Amino acid sequence: MQGRHLFEYAIIRVVPRVEREEFLNVGVILYCRDLKFLQAVYTLDEKRLGALCAKLDCTEVEEHLRAIDWICQGDARGGPIAKLDLASRFRWLTATRSTVVQSSRVHPGLCEAPQETLHKLHAQLVL
Repeated sequence: MQGRHLFEYAIIRVVPRVEREEFLNVGVILYCRDLKFLQAVYTLDEKRLGALCAKLDCTEVEEHLRAIDWICQGDARGGPIAKLDLASRFRWLTATRSTVVQSSRVHPGLCEAPQETLHKLHAQLVL
């Protein structure tokens, strides 16, 4: 089915020191109900993160980002959340948290191809 479809996205952020409220955008999660699409893409720039917090364990951050990817895919490695339906997984991933890996508020848009839109948002907001 051609046409424009409503999608929602959130930016994945790494907040090395929550009390300072400094963050680095590292990825994007995009959900499109009509096309049954939920996917995340991320790029972890350890040098830039090190400028915010030299003591940050980037290996642990990478594990958290991998878990987000597994949850999007519905992969069992994502734990019980990965077994939920797409909308519930997206809502769980974008829930407000006070941890090192967080997401922004959810933003809506219209797209024809969610995969292309995801990579375009990643390039604009992360790279």
